[in-house]
Amino acid sequence: MRTQKPKILRPTLRQRVAGLFKWTVLAILAIILLPFALTVLYRWEAVHPTSTLMLSRHLAFQPVDRRWIDLSDMAPVAYQAVLVSEDGQFCAHNGIDWNALNLVISDAIDGEKTRGASTITMQTAKNLFLWGGRSYLRKVLEIPLALWIDLVLPKKRIMEIYLNIAEWDENGVFGIEAGSQSHFGVSAADLSRKQAAYMAVTLPNPIMREPSNPTQGLRRLASVNIKRAQNSGAYIKCLE
Repeated sequence: MRTQKPKILRPTLRQRVAGLFKWTVLAILAIILLPFALTVLYRWEAVHPTSTLMLSRHLAFQPVDRRWIDLSDMAPVAYQAVLVSEDGQFCAHNGIDWNALNLVISDAIDGEKTRGASTITMQTAKNLFLWGGRSYLRKVLEIPLALWIDLVLPKKRIMEIYLNIAEWDENGVFGIEAGSQSHFGVSAADLSRKQAAYMAVTLPNPIMREPSNPTQGLRRLASVNIKRAQNSGAYIKCLE
């Protein structure tokens, strides 16, 4: 007698679609949760995180110049200048400057031109895990990430990471050490207050602004920054 071969049960179209949907959902969840897991890893000071823009340049075989420097090795004027320029309430908020954010939302509802309300923590979240450009979706994702980063990482570590991944020109220069070397020929440890001010006021638009060749407008911004940094006092207490 012939032995019958066992029938191979093939999944139905409905089962295949259900399986594909399941794995898609799991992949999306993994992508969403990955930044939260990486933030915990970034507590370890031996880890030197890179930004999504740096990674995209690596993948495109474009040059990236980043030289990590610890916050304790930077000239204090460097992070003072950046703090008063980018986020004067950095030491006081929990990752989000809610007052500034509420004003932006109110302006948007009223149809007025919105101002920037990104804190240094939000910019760190964007640079580490998200993408550039103006996007309401990105802003929505920034908020929980910034709250988590502020909860998990000390303020000094947040500032250290931010200053080591910020973009300083269009040629792939990232971080304040590479930026200082590129624009002024000195380490971030040796920046003068004036040089630090020029570096800081460049950050909102590093593609159009050049710290070593400032326009009259940039000089005016740097002058204001120097005065604010000199009187920053308690505003920088979390970094001392």
